[in-house]
Amino acid sequence: MSSFKVDRDLKTKVDTFREQITGEAENLVADFFPKKLLELDSFLKESILNVADLKEIHSEINIKVPDPIILNNIHDGPDVQNARKRKMEDGLCDENCQDDPKVFVMSGGMMKSNGQLVDLIERVKPEIRTLIEKCNTVKMWVQLLIPRIEDGNNFGVSIQEETVAELRTVEGEAASYLDQISRYYITRAKLVSKITKYPHVEDYQRTVTEIDEKEYISLKIIVSELRNQYVTLHDMILKNIEKIKRPRSSNNEALY
Repeated sequence: MSSFKVDRDLKTKVDTFREQITGEAENLVADFFPKKLLELDSFLKESILNVADLKEIHSEINIKVPDPIILNNIHDGPDVQNARKRKMEDGLCDENCQDDPKVFVMSGGMMKSNGQLVDLIERVKPEIRTLIEKCNTVKMWVQLLIPRIEDGNNFGVSIQEETVAELRTVEGEAASYLDQISRYYITRAKLVSKITKYPHVEDYQRTVTEIDEKEYISLKIIVSELRNQYVTLHDMILKNIEKIKRPRSSNNEALY
């Protein structure tokens, strides 16, 4: 059987990396996680996340409703009919479609986002990113502690694997929070675009308000979930720290 040789310098660097990960991960579990959960708990008690009347987070949409246009002749000319026919042939329109309405220019030059929600999102996003990064570090640490595969005496290994699975789940959930924020912006943008085309339809403006209220509630839930995940990970790892660091006991050696 041929021996598998590893360059000594490379092995030294890898061992140094393992020691660095171990020190950083142990500090995260023992010190960073409890401090962060207390910090997020204080964040949840701030006035910005405890608005009693959701009307306070509404953002005014300043789009002037144009005066109605009275048409004396409802018949389309040949140019309009030909243009509609070309749209139907290109699959851009069906037989009942109408010409696209004009988009009215905003007096301010740009339709602004909801400033209060943007400020809140800018505070929440770094917390989401931090959780993902710290979970990745702790996950790497636990994975490096998993011993080689053997028959029997694998109870501690199963605890390590469950810990890795929990850390991976938390990472995925945190990433989904970022997706949720992106969906909020794109959904709101589409609705505002509708308002610029159909400023006389009140329901579009009401829907933007509903979307803003929903996002505010979602952001508060996200902060609560971030805090809870720090609590859960800290508690789970501390309760099983002996099995995580030493998955296989040496009691069997004393029997012989």
